[in-house]
Amino acid sequence: RRATPTRARGRQTRTMPAAAAAAVLAAPLAGRCAYAASRLRTPVRRAAASVVPRAMPFRARCGGAVAPASSARRRAARGSSRAVTARASADDEIYRVMSANQEVSVVAVVGTKVVADAVSRHKTAPTATAALGRTMLSALLLGVFKGDDETVQITFKGDGPIGTIMAISDNRGMVKGMCANPSADPPLRPDGKLNVGAAVGKGILSVSRAHPDWKQPFTGMVNIVTGEIAEDVATYMLESEQVTSAIAVGVSLDRALEIRSAGGYMVQVLPFASEETVSALEKSIAALPSTTDMIADGWDARMIAAKVLGDLGVIEDTASRSTPSYGPCDLDDLRTRMMRALASMGRAEVESIIKEQGVVEMTCEFCKDTIVFTEQELLSAKDEI
Repeated sequence: RRATPTRARGRQTRTMPAAAAAAVLAAPLAGRCAYAASRLRTPVRRAAASVVPRAMPFRARCGGAVAPASSARRRAARGSSRAVTARASADDEIYRVMSANQEVSVVAVVGTKVVADAVSRHKTAPTATAALGRTMLSALLLGVFKGDDETVQITFKGDGPIGTIMAISDNRGMVKGMCANPSADPPLRPDGKLNVGAAVGKGILSVSRAHPDWKQPFTGMVNIVTGEIAEDVATYMLESEQVTSAIAVGVSLDRALEIRSAGGYMVQVLPFASEETVSALEKSIAALPSTTDMIADGWDARMIAAKVLGDLGVIEDTASRSTPSYGPCDLDDLRTRMMRALASMGRAEVESIIKEQGVVEMTCEFCKDTIVFTEQELLSAKDEI
């Protein structure tokens, strides 16, 4: 679209075309995050900044290729080879705020504990941990913008070994996720990083919005671009929702392959944002350390959001906070739904189960909680058929 003049800070400025703004915002992220960084591949005008990977801010962020295989995988999972301070990771939090000029919205999330909770439930391998964690963090970033009782579901259906990855969140910070093959752990990339893209493969990314009052969910779909999660979600935001955004999510593991830190941020540029605003964002994002390093060094979500906005400043009065947590998987609700599933199997099948096993164990694919149905409950299910 043609740039149109607008007023900002008492002087005339120009708005930046959406595609150009996307490319400029994405450039500082490209190639510099060991975990995941969105780099939108959109056509831009000749005058717009090209998307060029930046040099790594410090040597061997994901470990060196000369390390033994097991050591290389541990270092790649950590996300950084530099010494890490002993400070504990910040508490989990979602923080949303507007820039002082009200042209940019930023959401930052610290999700170390919630991702660790998911990993402990699903017993994921390092690469599956990164893929599932990134998807859950992306769902949290998208969910915070939705209305009450509305949920967002992100689903990656690729042809890679991890199979389907799914995460569901709401605007209160509740999130849950699953992956079809938690043992997926393909060989490291040639640069020594976890190969999340190979684990996911090519296929379709779908994002669904649902509400109890809606007749059916609203779903948008795009092709998986890289399988690195953040770039694909940013591509969806631009192509399906026409929202200019920059997204970075990361999961870092320590030498013992435990969750060291996890989090990310999403920047949304409003349609009337000036070129000066986009330039200021480019400058501040380019100077950022990796999100996982910031969190491991004790940065909270508010500090990350303020660092992203840089000289643009924030309006604290517009800020909102919530605490992410895993779930909800209500056991009573699970039991009811599982009982319906048993009843739908048919009388003959239920009678066969009673005769052969006496009890049935059913496990939720999201929370991994197992519910045991006794013979009496199975007889009840048979009577309902």
